[in-house]
Amino acid sequence: MALKIRLARGGAKKHPFYRMVVTDSRNSRDGAFLERVGSYDPFLSSDDPNRVTADAERVKYWFSVGAKASDRVASLLSKLNLCAEPVIADTPKKSAPKKKAQERLEALRKAAEAAAAAAAPVAE
Repeated sequence: MALKIRLARGGAKKHPFYRMVVTDSRNSRDGAFLERVGSYDPFLSSDDPNRVTADAERVKYWFSVGAKASDRVASLLSKLNLCAEPVIADTPKKSAPKKKAQERLEALRKAAEAAAAAAAPVAE
């Protein structure tokens, strides 16, 4: 069973409140869970201590038995020093230029270098 620590949404329409839950990765977002280990309230100010709460002992236990945190939960728990900050790429691979666009950019770069080399005075 692949265990995940992730957010389950609660609260009212347009006013979410999230619970950090440990669940099987195959369960739905708001479905069955094994244990509630914390909460996250995005409407509280970022310096409010109640914005992110977590039971540190239980989170460490679940990590020790193989649970993995989602990216969002890992970033929230890293602020509480319970796990490492996840590495999130600035540009996703999907939005990177495709093969032909990269070839065009490379050709433009080479042309610019050639023009700069031709314009530079020859030092002998």
